[in-house]
Amino acid sequence: MKFVLLDEISTLPRPYDEPRAARDLDNWRSAVKTAGLEAAAGAFADHAAGDNLLRAIFGNSPFLGRCILKDVGFMLRLAEHGPGPCLDDVIAGLDDSGETGDPGGPGSAAIMRRLRIARSKVAVLVGLADIAGLWPLERVTSALSRFADAALGAAVAHLLRAAAAAGDLQLGDHADPQSGCGLTVLGLGKLGAGELNYSSDIDLIILYDAAIVRYTGRDGPRGAQTFFVRLTRNLVRLMQERTADGYVFRTDLRLRPDPGATPPALSVEAAETYYESLGQNWERAAMIKARPVAGDRAVGEAFVAALTPFVWRRNLDFAAIQDIHSIKRQINAHHGGASIAVAGHNLKLGRGGIREIE
Repeated sequence: MKFVLLDEISTLPRPYDEPRAARDLDNWRSAVKTAGLEAAAGAFADHAAGDNLLRAIFGNSPFLGRCILKDVGFMLRLAEHGPGPCLDDVIAGLDDSGETGDPGGPGSAAIMRRLRIARSKVAVLVGLADIAGLWPLERVTSALSRFADAALGAAVAHLLRAAAAAGDLQLGDHADPQSGCGLTVLGLGKLGAGELNYSSDIDLIILYDAAIVRYTGRDGPRGAQTFFVRLTRNLVRLMQERTADGYVFRTDLRLRPDPGATPPALSVEAAETYYESLGQNWERAAMIKARPVAGDRAVGEAFVAALTPFVWRRNLDFAAIQDIHSIKRQINAHHGGASIAVAGHNLKLGRGGIREIE
């Protein structure tokens, strides 16, 4: 058996916690035996880099170690085929086109488990590619962002099919429910820029185009708003509710227009009206990285294009410049910024940090 992953490894970090590495190696041998994978595991261990790779993971990352021990078969497939093909396989396995039902019923439990198991696999393959120096930073963040897009798409497709089965929506294509559905999910921040890291949450704005969606619920057209708010809450639950299998991504909806006064899902018309009349400079900055990540991509792209004059102003007047200074003063007042100190310095909001550069 040839292990592509191991053949490409040149350097590995030494295990920080040697006793933990030794214990988890024993756990690995037990897990392999239980799964009936002794032959493949033996070939893996006989490879010069196999034992070193396991020690590097078990001795440095308890989280990745637990993920590997939960599914030793995936670890061996990853070593055999490499991280790229395995990522493609994990994403392809997210589709639940054969399942329908209540968003809170058995179908929901099934996709929640599928998404969380996939998240664990992605953590392992991306972490190994990073630790072993196989992928540069850009590919690591791109892979995590790509998985987030796919997970959101799978969750949205599941909810749309469930809504159609319940008689609340009419879909143009059951096999591809997101196409032409009128609901779009915008990713902002690191997700919008394709720069997710291992601990990133995902910033989302949920919009629907009332002229496109075919809501067929009992409340008629007026019930569409309530329906999409409920769908959004179910989407957040699918993403971030903790189960025995963990969670997928923490989800933040607070970058939507006026989050203190608006529902979790807004119509495209309401969002455009807000930005044109009341949009603030911090919201302009937030929308710079916005892109459609799930749902009806055409609706999302049209919305982002319509906001171009708001996001990219032709010039800055004195009021806008004063507003930018005000934003920085507020950050300094809440998080400090008068001086730079190594101990406890906030790299995101402190002086010279990410927000100041932006």
